[in-house]
Amino acid sequence: MGSRDTRKAIILAGSRLIHEKGYHHTGLQEILREAGVPKGSFYFYFKSKEDFGLQVIEAYAGFILHTASAMLGAEGVPPLTRLERFFDFFQQHFERQGLRCGCPIGNLVQEMSDQNEAFRLKLVSLHDAICGLLGHCLTEAQTEGEISGGLDARETAEFIFDGWEGAVMHMKLARSAEPLATFRKILFGSVLNGPDA
Repeated sequence: MGSRDTRKAIILAGSRLIHEKGYHHTGLQEILREAGVPKGSFYFYFKSKEDFGLQVIEAYAGFILHTASAMLGAEGVPPLTRLERFFDFFQQHFERQGLRCGCPIGNLVQEMSDQNEAFRLKLVSLHDAICGLLGHCLTEAQTEGEISGGLDARETAEFIFDGWEGAVMHMKLARSAEPLATFRKILFGSVLNGPDA
């Protein structure tokens, strides 16, 4: 395995473990064992556990932003249909995990925002990027007359993302997809279907 492959294997293994157990409850030896990498390899690729954690966030961000960009920006698909498909994709993803682990980004926000400023700033950047993609999709929905032109697209995007993260947290607590269904019913039935929509 080349150095790039080894580094990727460590990040993938760590991402899975941190998603399941949290950053503080995931040890370096456990990550290396999961990745099938020798004990002394970690500090060849990462300066510290913090450096590793920040690169894990980058890996999460790459996956989420690639998926969001592809789904929310899909050409030839009505904007609200794109938005529904976006939530479909992640709900199915959570269901495949048994509704257990929740959103890795939301988990890290809860665990690390008050503990580590570098983590907080990295998570702020990802939050803003996701809201930017959602806001662009909503602006297109306004242009096409699918939702009210009176909505502030950026504020609504932040409300949607923050509401979704809350629903995902409730999903994890209840071990049920019902909070996600409730969120979607109110979002598409009321919030985005108000006057002039």
